[in-house]
Amino acid sequence: MAVVAGIAGRHATWRCMNIMKVFISVDMEGITGVSVSAHVNSAESDYQRFRKLMTRDVNAAIEGAIEAGATGFVVNDSHGPMTNILIEELHNDARLISGNKKHLGQMEGIGKDFDLVFLVGYHDREGSYDAVLNHSFYGRMVLEIRCNGEPMGEAAVNAGAAGHFGVPIGLVTGDNLVCADAAKRFTGVETAVVKDAISRFSACSLTPAQSQTLIRQRAKAAVEKAASLVPYRIKTPVTFEVDFKSTAEAYACDVFPELKRTGPRTIAFSAVDYLTAYKILWGVFNLGASATR
Repeated sequence: MAVVAGIAGRHATWRCMNIMKVFISVDMEGITGVSVSAHVNSAESDYQRFRKLMTRDVNAAIEGAIEAGATGFVVNDSHGPMTNILIEELHNDARLISGNKKHLGQMEGIGKDFDLVFLVGYHDREGSYDAVLNHSFYGRMVLEIRCNGEPMGEAAVNAGAAGHFGVPIGLVTGDNLVCADAAKRFTGVETAVVKDAISRFSACSLTPAQSQTLIRQRAKAAVEKAASLVPYRIKTPVTFEVDFKSTAEAYACDVFPELKRTGPRTIAFSAVDYLTAYKILWGVFNLGASATR
């Protein structure tokens, strides 16, 4: 009851003071028009085009939220090197977190002072049938992530970090499959399907003008009903299992006693609260990546 009262009180304060803060985590595979790896790889010529589209999708979400009364925005660049968003073209009401050396990775900056989270440009997990560019955090390294025994993609794992602070997911944008999963998990969430998956490397996408209009509409709707949204909370204590694609990454992680190697390619660990487990998960990614360099 205390948690519910705290959330209700926070939203009541927003209504009285007309202050609402939105945290926006932005990935790239779910951005308008993205369908192949070359679109999101900084070494490829198409990447610069899609950096612009990524920034415009974010701006559309901010514009829609402002229409509904939101006043504060922190944007966390959450793809690859996490230096993709063009700050010179980002909406002037936003602040940008850039760079990839962050304890909370894709959710760096999240806290109880936020009222709502937007997940923009997200994709579904590795093995999710034919979702566009489906993978789980580190595509070349991670096969599957399970939280308390359930396979989860990036949207769900990151939503758990927001839920730790009592902040609900208001908007998810991406292909039809990641949006369908979000709709099942996050009560009342708004989704903006900017493309329909055909295969892992093909999609039928809206034009940028169409998708930005849709994102604005759904972002506005999310803010308008923010007070009724429910945070996505993971049952504690929390256990994560990470299946790597080779034994090398699991071996690299098998150095701390808290990390248990439960199979040739699998590392498992537990924590009493979700935020601690989430931080350890990013540490496991960093350890695993050290074995592939």
